[in-house]
Amino acid sequence: MASQLDMFASLPKPGEDIVVKLRGPLERRRRTPLDDESMARLLEESGSYRVLRKLVGRQIVDIPRPGFPRIGVIVDTETTGLDHTKDEIIEIGAVAFTFDDEGHIGDVTGVYGGLQQPTVPIPPEITRLTGITDEMVAGQMIDVGSLRALLDPADLVIAHNAGFDRPFCEAFSNVFSGKAWACSVKEVDWATRGFEGTKLGYLIGQSGYFHDGHRAVDDCFALLEVLAGADGVTKASAFAGLLKTSVAWHLNWVFLTLCGGDFAREAACVP
Repeated sequence: MASQLDMFASLPKPGEDIVVKLRGPLERRRRTPLDDESMARLLEESGSYRVLRKLVGRQIVDIPRPGFPRIGVIVDTETTGLDHTKDEIIEIGAVAFTFDDEGHIGDVTGVYGGLQQPTVPIPPEITRLTGITDEMVAGQMIDVGSLRALLDPADLVIAHNAGFDRPFCEAFSNVFSGKAWACSVKEVDWATRGFEGTKLGYLIGQSGYFHDGHRAVDDCFALLEVLAGADGVTKASAFAGLLKTSVAWHLNWVFLTLCGGDFAREAACVP
């Protein structure tokens, strides 16, 4: 029987190297790196986080998909003030898109954004709100021809608060005259869709996005995504509801116009 001292018989002598033999190779655990979207989904699925994604404007197509015969144009303006009779447009954005009679949105077919130098300096509060400075608009002029190319074939012009944008646009150019307008503030019941407010910032945030607000083209793309929300998934999109309300309103306005002349304008409350 081996003595317990035999266990120490093979101890290395001072100065000798010690070699440790492992049972098997040790491998570092490898993890597949997650991309941004996978990380966002992982956070959302935890139930402890809510992730906002940066809104990226839809691509412009040269050949729209068939089945969307109508054209809508979302318009947004930045101005020197609130009074269209004395204040001026300093930026205008327009995004044209196709849609069908049921309110399904097709493709973006055109985009225009332009700055305009006003006849007076931009008030400091407007610069703080929009980021637009006198230096940015110096020598700039909105290209009415480019706007006309988008608006002439449009069946519907949409603005988020048409009561503000429409008077400014019609005072700026006759390009906007004679067009059917829809207001996405007043003609969509946002509360029944689960939104806590009607400001575009609230709507875009509750839709899961963030964007560079108070710049005209960015606001147009933001509104397009909010209006397209839930399109064909669980319920009709906000745009479908807007279209239905707008068509009914304009039919009523035509009827009142035929029956009551000037009374129709007061009764219909044109946005």
